[in-house]
Amino acid sequence: MGHISNRLFPVPEDQLGAARSWVEHGERTPVKPRLASSVILIRDAPPGTETYLSYRRGESPLGIVAFPGGSIEESDDDDVAWFGPAPAQWAKAMGIDDLSVARRHVVGAIRELFEETGVLLAGPDAVSLVDGSRSPEWMKAREDIATQERSFSDILARRGLGLRTDLLKPLAHWLSPDYAHRRFDTHYFAAAQPTGQEATALASKGLWGEWRCASREIAKADATTLGDEVGQPNTVGRALDELTVPAVRLILEKIGSSKGCVAYLTHKRPMKVYYPHLVTPAEEADPMLEVACSVATEGGSGQRGR
Repeated sequence: MGHISNRLFPVPEDQLGAARSWVEHGERTPVKPRLASSVILIRDAPPGTETYLSYRRGESPLGIVAFPGGSIEESDDDDVAWFGPAPAQWAKAMGIDDLSVARRHVVGAIRELFEETGVLLAGPDAVSLVDGSRSPEWMKAREDIATQERSFSDILARRGLGLRTDLLKPLAHWLSPDYAHRRFDTHYFAAAQPTGQEATALASKGLWGEWRCASREIAKADATTLGDEVGQPNTVGRALDELTVPAVRLILEKIGSSKGCVAYLTHKRPMKVYYPHLVTPAEEADPMLEVACSVATEGGSGQRGR
């Protein structure tokens, strides 16, 4: 059985001003969060389970280094061929009452994963999957989605493809802290790297994207190795918690403690809402983010969830 533990995380450097102001001037009405989806792409490797991480420009609520993802768009309501659990089943699994919102999150997750990595969870029927998506034609399709030249639904329809929603697993629900100027209401999903497809960064925006062994990243979380390898001005010299939001750190811990992709994906987990709150650990100290989270091994041996 797991138990609940409060964990503290640093406030991102570019958000410290907003956090201090929130503490000093008292609570105000937080900015309404935008709906977002993020996908943890995983694969088995000799050193341990790996996941795909990428660098995000700007001040993304998903973190400087994060899993593929982004905000939901109006086009995510477009009609698309759909394979796998119905939106009503997704809504129940995700703890959402509104079926259209649940559907939006699922479509957005598959769209963002394709745009940012080229991995496309779609096929011509309920048991098939696109084989290979690294051609210039597919990269052009990804760029068109990124620039909104063409919609994801149009790209799928032209190729006779439907979404393989059965290849996604609901993982967790995170809300950005109240003080943030940009806030996301994010549903995280997990998916195994499909055979015959490879993850690649988007040509126009992908400055850095790599498979990383989750347990290794956690083992060296206090070092600046990851930030130095990403090599951007706002990553060099920064440790893991300075590069990521709490969701990424905690999910990496769970992946690192799992016994491979199958155990991680089949692990039964309740849909929990994580909502980081500001706390001031000591007088005159900078505020930190406190997250209530369960402490338990994730899919350690494929046992039933707790």
